[in-house]
This record gives sequence, C-alpha cells and structure tokens, in this order.
Amino acid sequence: MDNTSQRDPAKPRYRVVQWATGTIGTRALRGVIEHPDLELVGLLVHSPDKAGRDAGELCGLPPTGVLATDDIERIIDLDADCVLYMPLIFDGDTVVRLLTAGSNVVTTCGAFHHPASMDPALRHQVQHACGLGRSSVHSTGSSPGFISEAVPLVLSSIQRRLDRLAIDEYADLSQRDSAAMLFDIMGFGRPPTEFDPARAEYLAASFGPSLRLVGDALNLPVDSLTAHGEVATARERFSIAAGTIEQGTVAAQRTTITGLVGGRPLLSFRATWYCGKDIEPAWDLHDTGWHISVDGDAPLEVTLHFPVPLDRMAEISPAYTANRAVNAVPAVCAAEPGIRTTLDLPHIITTLA
Repeated sequence: MDNTSQRDPAKPRYRVVQWATGTIGTRALRGVIEHPDLELVGLLVHSPDKAGRDAGELCGLPPTGVLATDDIERIIDLDADCVLYMPLIFDGDTVVRLLTAGSNVVTTCGAFHHPASMDPALRHQVQHACGLGRSSVHSTGSSPGFISEAVPLVLSSIQRRLDRLAIDEYADLSQRDSAAMLFDIMGFGRPPTEFDPARAEYLAASFGPSLRLVGDALNLPVDSLTAHGEVATARERFSIAAGTIEQGTVAAQRTTITGLVGGRPLLSFRATWYCGKDIEPAWDLHDTGWHISVDGDAPLEVTLHFPVPLDRMAEISPAYTANRAVNAVPAVCAAEPGIRTTLDLPHIITTLA
C-alpha cells in the first residue's frame, strides 16, 4: 500500500522491520504498512509456512513487495532504522545483535521499562550494544506502558501532593474463544486449590517496573513491591465461548501489585480478569477497561471503557498494544543511544494517514 502521497515531506521516513506475526505483531504489521512516515523493509516470521509470503497477505492488506523470511541474518543485513520486536519469547541475545548492528528496537516485551531494576548483566550488555550501534531500545504497549506509565504521569501533572494512585484493569473474558489461554494458561475452570500462586509474581515482574518508573518521575522512589493474588469461584455452572466453568471452580482472578514508599502504599496496579460475574466472594466487577483513582490535593477518578462488543474484543484489542509501539518508532529513532523509557521520550503522538 502506497502511503507516501499522504505524508509530510518535511518529516523523515523510517525503514522498519516487523519481527513476528502473532496477534500483536500482525496488527503492528498493518500499522507500519499504513503509516505515512514508516516504510516496511523486512518481516521476520517463525512459521515455515509464512516464509516467502508477502507481508500484505499476512495481515489482510494488498501486496507490499516485502516477503517474509525466517532468516535472522537477512533481517540484520537490512540495516533498518527500527525493528518492532514482538516475539512470543523474549531473547536478550537477539536484541543485543540488533542494537549492535545499528537498528533501534521498539518492543512489547517488558524487559526495558525501568533500567535500574533490570538484570544487571542484561542491562550492561544492552547498554554496550547501544553504544556500539548508536541505537536505542524502548519497551511499551497498552498494559504495561500506556495505562501504567503514560496515563499516570499525565494525571499526576495537576497534583502538588499525591497520597495514592491506583490503577484497576478489568477484562471480561467470557467471549474469548481460546480454551488453551483461559483454561491451560490462566487457570480458569480449575479448583482454587490448584491455582498457581506464581502468577502474582509473574505480574509483579511485568508491572512492578512501571510503578518504579512513575515513582522515580515523582521523586518518590519505590522502596519495595508487594504482589498478592486471589481468586473467586463460580456460584453455579455456566458456559463461556471457550467452554464450561463448573460450580466451585475459578471464575475470576485478580492480582494486586503495590509500590511502597516510606513503608506506605503509594502506587498500585490491580488486574481483575473474569469469565462471569456470579462469583463467590462477590467482587465489584466493571466492564472491560481501566479505572484510575488519584488521591491528592487534586483528586481524580478516571474510567477508560472499551466500547467494543465482547465477541469482537479478540479482534480489536491487539490494536491497543500494537499501535502504541508503532507510534513510538519515530521518537525512539530520534532518541539518544541507550535504554529509553517513557521518561526519556517525548509524549508519543500518532501520525495518521
């Protein structure tokens, strides 16, 4: 798709590689192809049946002339301005190679939200690679990213005293037709005694760095993080798109990550994901979206609702994560070399075709 006629000729045009075509990657691929300031020059895929196919075909757009490859060396040889790195499993060595070769990296993998709390060995490797390649790397997405960093920073900008900032995420999964995700990975439909408590620590690793970043920005560095998970069970047997939730099995789960400052809770993120609302114990379940509560000298209550029918949520929701990454490409390409966080970059503003 030719989008050059709709762009500002005074703006630079960045050569971009899309890395992987999963749910988020496919949506990002569309975003790159349709973006007036980006030029798709490469596409890395992992499935042999996708290699050799046109990028447009793989995301439902007309042919682009860019053929997918599963050869990493060919991608590195492209010398792209930026790689949108969205694999199923993060590989630090691959990111180091890309950065050393001189390609900036924007990723929806959460490794780089808060450099100070990264694994020191990985941080050193990545910083060294950025120095060699004069390149930058940035982690972003919708959650974590947009809702755990960009929005809290904007809301805190009208405060002179902050007593508490709490983010709630709600996801109604009743129409998500993926038994493997809901039952096998997330643990819905299991007896509560079989629910994996390690999920709380997993989410703490995902969202804790964002809370630390916000604390740093406010000059209120987080001393420590706590993570707490809990479940609610179905009062009665009921059906969802992915299968059946039996009475007494897990029908809702929530995890709270809290950042403590001076021994008191200051920042928190709570994820509440559910397959039905008739649960024990009864929770205050909101529709899919986010709620942010700010307690300070200018208190706020903000709700961001997803106005999308539940049966279309799986189709629409990847845009929330992919689009922010695509929109971040120009800012990351223009940034100084290194690990760049939300605090280092200007506000991410979209350029529409």
